Amino acid sequence: MACCRRTRSGPPRTARPTRAAISSGFPSTPKTQGARMERLDLEVKFQAAEAGLISGYASPFGGEPDSAGDVIARGAYAASLKAHREAGTMPLLLWQHDPTQPVGRWLDMREDEKGLHVTGRLVLETVRGAEAYALLKAGALNGLSIGYRAKRAERLPGGARLLTEIDLIEISLVSIPAASTARITSVKTAAVAAPSAARAASNRSRIMADEQKAAAPEAANDMEDRLATVEETVTSLDTRLAAVEESVGNVAKAAGRIEQKLARPGIITKQEEPGEIQTKAFGSYIKHGDAAGAELKSLDMATNGGGYLAPTEFVKEVVKNLVQFSPIRQYARVISIGAAEARMPKRTGTLTAAWVSETGNRAPTDPTYGEITLTPHEAACYVDVSNALLEDNAYNLQGELAADFAEEFGRLEGLAFVSGTGTGQPGGILTDTTVPLVASGAAAAISADAIINLFHALPGFYAANAVWGMNRSTIGAVRKLKTSDGHFLWAESLAEGNPPTILGRPVIELPDMPDVAANALPIMFGDLKQGYRVVDRLSLSVMRDPYSRATNGQTRFHGRRRVGGDVVKAEAIRLLKVATSV
Repeated sequence: MACCRRTRSGPPRTARPTRAAISSGFPSTPKTQGARMERLDLEVKFQAAEAGLISGYASPFGGEPDSAGDVIARGAYAASLKAHREAGTMPLLLWQHDPTQPVGRWLDMREDEKGLHVTGRLVLETVRGAEAYALLKAGALNGLSIGYRAKRAERLPGGARLLTEIDLIEISLVSIPAASTARITSVKTAAVAAPSAARAASNRSRIMADEQKAAAPEAANDMEDRLATVEETVTSLDTRLAAVEESVGNVAKAAGRIEQKLARPGIITKQEEPGEIQTKAFGSYIKHGDAAGAELKSLDMATNGGGYLAPTEFVKEVVKNLVQFSPIRQYARVISIGAAEARMPKRTGTLTAAWVSETGNRAPTDPTYGEITLTPHEAACYVDVSNALLEDNAYNLQGELAADFAEEFGRLEGLAFVSGTGTGQPGGILTDTTVPLVASGAAAAISADAIINLFHALPGFYAANAVWGMNRSTIGAVRKLKTSDGHFLWAESLAEGNPPTILGRPVIELPDMPDVAANALPIMFGDLKQGYRVVDRLSLSVMRDPYSRATNGQTRFHGRRRVGGDVVKAEAIRLLKVATSV
């Protein structure tokens, strides 16, 4: 949780502060940022000549990755700042990354040991600039976020991205920065001026002079004149005091109007969850694209290869639909990795135990271990959407894209998980030569006895969590099989939503399994949680292409995923081979 506190600068402690300086402050508001407790001091300085001047750090160097998984290297802005200086330009000062709402002008930018330090001035004559100024003074907003293009970057261990050269386009005032330390640290504001020290000194000098004149014997006849002068001075002081009180009242009224505006319905709304914010940003990207071509660090979802990472809710919708076309994903163990590959040990031999006498020799046990490497492979597809549908806000475009991507990616990976070669695609169960086979006992047919033999060929430890896998044609053949006492092997589930079973274990339909034929492998039985592993390197990236199909009035959306898979424990799976022997 980060707290913002503002301090006042003014007369020394020995001087009495004016009522204007006291009435112009607002209490700071605590704000949550992650799970860490942080404290940021927002310094508010009262200087009439510098009202609206702000400064802070727009981008910290090094440290932990921000919420987008990026780390900014020291010196990353050097080339961009040099280019701006040579061109006599500065990055824009915007409100919430909206190019139609500039709120001021950046005056100075420099890199130091902490990060990119910026100084700018808000244009208080504009409505948005005045509102931003009021929110900054009140401590209700102090975040900074950069709009940029990444020119050079490299991948760090663990998946974070190190940005080494950045083309800086704009820096915005935002509510939620990607980096918790990207904040405004100083706001300068005008204060109602009290009588200056010089004016007070002048008054004191005049009064002292009057007193000296009064002490002189020759001034006795001028007593009435001196009294008139003193009365005039008191009247002048009363007039100035009334003006100060009137100014204080104006400041109090202005503060009341600001507080009333901040509390007005529609100005401060319910804080949205991060997932909702990302989903809205992703939906806006799909419908309208990114006209600035810049990555926004307050809601950064960009990938190295172009496009945007889909938010969590969208990915969940795609994965939910994927199961319909790639059921192995539902039953296998799925892990996410941040490296180019995942390596894990694989035991290829078993220990050998034997009974021995008390002092007899123990036979050596030589288990053999190997290593299996799971490499994610890239899968890509695209969907064409009518521009007319994009312009229709009532059209659920995200739901449509989720269904289309799930169908295509599910079809592709479902085939690979069953019969993939492992070269440029995941390895399949049928193509793994280490998976044990069980013969059906007939050259071109299956029987109830063959199904029972396959069931009992799998060790009980794995059979307790195993599933049957076959295509729809084979399911039709198995449903007709009966045991010797006339009972069907196939049993429909009595509970709605549960799959049917064979010998008590559920059946899943794998469309890519082969039909029953000579030497085919039409039925799989195994514990896929133990036997098969799926690795996701990139869940889903979407790139919007409004140009390729522009002549047809369509926008093309390119989707890409990086997925790997392979058999990791062959002993947990059995395959039925249609043959008299294996």
